[in-house]
Amino acid sequence: MDISVLSGSALFNGFDETEVNNLLGSLNAREKRFRKGAMIFHSGDVISTLCFVITGSVTIESNDMWGNRTILNLVSKGQFFAESYALLPDEPMLVDVCANEDCTIVYLDMKSLGGIDDNSRARLLANLLMITTRKNLHLSSRSFHTAPRQVRGRIMAYLNTVSVQKNSREFDIPFDRQQLADYLNVERSVLSNELSKMQKDGLIRCRKNHFEIM
Repeated sequence: MDISVLSGSALFNGFDETEVNNLLGSLNAREKRFRKGAMIFHSGDVISTLCFVITGSVTIESNDMWGNRTILNLVSKGQFFAESYALLPDEPMLVDVCANEDCTIVYLDMKSLGGIDDNSRARLLANLLMITTRKNLHLSSRSFHTAPRQVRGRIMAYLNTVSVQKNSREFDIPFDRQQLADYLNVERSVLSNELSKMQKDGLIRCRKNHFEIM
């Protein structure tokens, strides 16, 4: 288990490596590897583990019974997921979690929080609150990206957000074409056509996942 990646994460902010090691033991940390495309959690699963991405990335998805997929979030190396469900006993998950690429996940058992000393538990929960707050901000930003009725408006809203976050008009996005279409809740062919039109109109330049706002 790569302690250095965990030690540098938001959850263990303010803890030294010895403290992190002790906390991992107290939280019954375990590591598991997944191949690209593997399902990590299914909708309806009840869990008590907070999950940390050591390597690779995962997608948080909504998949309905008709085969329609919507990507809600992409979680990369050094980030957490399932924190809300881990703290809510008996609450079934409403989303699927899928390996976006070969990845390694560390599971932390939140039911074991009671066995941690009061000071460490308070600091850990404060860090977890910060993680959850940031995640909520990210999820709310997706509602802005999908609010425009026109596909071009959705694309521009998303690219504007990424540009602001990276403080640059030229950047890479974490999605391929199909994933971006699923994230923006549009058909891939419609997305590709609109991106071509936007390039012809001189609004953007793009190749694969690399974009430049003109």
